[in-house]
Amino acid sequence: MVDKFSAEKRSEIMSKIKGKNTKIEINVRKYLFSKGFRYRKNDKRYPGTPDLVLPKYKTAVFINGCFWHGHENCKLYRLPKSNVEFWQKKIERNQNNYLRNKSKLEEMGFKVIVVWECELRKSFDNAMNEVVYAIKSDKI
Repeated sequence: MVDKFSAEKRSEIMSKIKGKNTKIEINVRKYLFSKGFRYRKNDKRYPGTPDLVLPKYKTAVFINGCFWHGHENCKLYRLPKSNVEFWQKKIERNQNNYLRNKSKLEEMGFKVIVVWECELRKSFDNAMNEVVYAIKSDKI
């Protein structure tokens, strides 16, 4: 199936999709800040430019959108019916980049935490309690 939009219209639509400072990211940052955590956001010095880096805890946090990162068995992840090959490659590339960057961060001694969009939507407080526990714990 071909794309139902022209190349120009598709480009316009895609340009409006935010990659940083999404509502979910802002809510996570506010929550962590209110609990006394201090962090750097989108720090390019680290592999994969994590959404948050907590240097004191040597922890990197990625806040992943279920669609963009191909969250398996998630109702928010569904491959589009048009341009399927493009989307499969795009999402697979995102997943591979994440795995490569996670390995690099772990080699640097960082704990890597992934927070999924669906977890935050389902129960923000529960998901954030798990994140706080993971940050404070010595285990990954």
